[in-house]
Amino acid sequence: MGRVRRAVKPVALAGVVGFGLLQLVPYGWRHSNPPVTGAAVWPAAEAERLARAACYDCHSNETEWPPYSYVAPMSWLVRNDIDRGRDALNFSVGGGDKLHDAAEKVQDRSMPPDRYVRLHPDARLSAAERQLLIAALEAMDDGGGGGNSGPGGGGGDDDNSGSSGGGNRGPG
Repeated sequence: MGRVRRAVKPVALAGVVGFGLLQLVPYGWRHSNPPVTGAAVWPAAEAERLARAACYDCHSNETEWPPYSYVAPMSWLVRNDIDRGRDALNFSVGGGDKLHDAAEKVQDRSMPPDRYVRLHPDARLSAAERQLLIAALEAMDDGGGGGNSGPGGGGGDDDNSGSSGGGNRGPG
């Protein structure tokens, strides 16, 4: 038993030191949101409420940064997901031509992703909520809800890392 304890101590110490060193990697640290320059005009208040709960953390400049987004390596994953989400569709700065694709992703249940819903239960959509959100996105795509207006672009490169996106993750 004493040997096991002696072997575990250096491994645990190395783990703590390694975790501490991960915190020094600058990607994902800064969490300021760019300005909203062209907010989406939703055809129904309930559709907007659903989108804000299920989509806006990754697909807008109105991200609510959870506590775990300040701790590496989760901060890297969260930042990457948000960068990719904003690049794919950003309800805060245009992207009206991407609304049909968004409706299809909600329809095929790839959005919001399971890993996001596990940490954000309010983003779980019932079948009726899913249909309401799809109808709203399609109406906005047709111009019925005003769609997104503004100068386009997603960005999200506000952490001075020089990186914007990449990888194959996208939570929202």
